[in-house]
Amino acid sequence: MAMSFFNPIYLENSVRAALDEDLGRAGDITTLATIPQGRMATAVLAVRKPGTVAGLPVAEAVFRLIDPSVTFEALVEDGTAVPGNRTPVARISGDARSILTAERVALNYICRLSGIATLTAKYVALVAHTNANICCTRKTTPGFRAFEKYAVRCGGAMNHRFGLDDAVLIKDNHIAVCGGIREALRAAKAYAGHLVKVEIEVDTLDQLREVVDEGADFCLIDNMSLDQMREAVKIAAGRVKLEASGGVNETTVKAIAETGVDLISSGALTHSAPILDLGLDIEIA
Repeated sequence: MAMSFFNPIYLENSVRAALDEDLGRAGDITTLATIPQGRMATAVLAVRKPGTVAGLPVAEAVFRLIDPSVTFEALVEDGTAVPGNRTPVARISGDARSILTAERVALNYICRLSGIATLTAKYVALVAHTNANICCTRKTTPGFRAFEKYAVRCGGAMNHRFGLDDAVLIKDNHIAVCGGIREALRAAKAYAGHLVKVEIEVDTLDQLREVVDEGADFCLIDNMSLDQMREAVKIAAGRVKLEASGGVNETTVKAIAETGVDLISSGALTHSAPILDLGLDIEIA
């Protein structure tokens, strides 16, 4: 999925910027000082804790930008659940200096993305008995959004909009300034045209009724109680898809899904996921 998910120019430019940040002006002076030129090595990327792997093709891009002659062999596919216990997920062979220089940036990517995929997979499993889909938000690390949204996909969930330009999401402040729900919806639909999806946020069931009457593709029901969500599903009656948000976590997501909503969005998937512990281990002959 990775190579079809990422624009290759975007992927290379992003990885190049990360390497430039790490290498600085003089490069890896520790490796240059301690490792003889021409020394060859083999290493494995190993998972130390159970989780879902994401970011292997990104890690490969790191090694290849440092040294195109380095061989990177993925041993599993992104999205694979692994048991930990130093399970190898990739093997890298080639110039030892190149491998050690690329190590930290490659690990930064794969640990971060695997952590997001792991947390996402937990949410997805908790709602698997329902028709609800888990999705992420724009609460992402600046400059890292495409990678984090890719990791969400590896965890089995869906992506919400990538930015301000690919869908309309009318929030409470838009409604307040515009003058009301109907006014905001009419203005948005007239501006965006028929190919752009329109979603609007509501805080009350009365606001939801206005949305249903006026028409929208999606309605984000924000911080509602479980009883309110169940009532919202009855009011919508399939005429508008409902997305629940606010207070979504591992403790609450199952009950939210069981109300019958279509989507559940959680910023925690990207802004609060702990990394998955992976390491690069040199194989000593």
